[in-house]
Amino acid sequence: MCEKCRNLAQKLAECAVTCNNCFNRCLDEEDVKMMKECIRLDKECSTICSTTIGMLAETTHFKKELIMVCKNICMACADECRKYQMMDHCMECADACDKCAQACDDFLKQ
Repeated sequence: MCEKCRNLAQKLAECAVTCNNCFNRCLDEEDVKMMKECIRLDKECSTICSTTIGMLAETTHFKKELIMVCKNICMACADECRKYQMMDHCMECADACDKCAQACDDFLKQ
């Protein structure tokens, strides 16, 4: 795997783990209904990050498209998590998603 792929894979893995943590912590919140969109986006983001890691080593014509979708989902998840500033797990998730989206963007520019 190329160096730029390894760097992106690391950010994707960190984001996936952080989103899973946020997902699980949101389920423990008192008002789970209020967290519905955050939970949904945490799961989507974790899934796309994990899928993208797997595709980085593949020879595919759609790698850039997948990374763009991943970037967009990461940004949406970060935006949603930022709505819950009183929850540390959401702020950690927003930060990881921002870093992952930036890593995707950097990869696409190379």
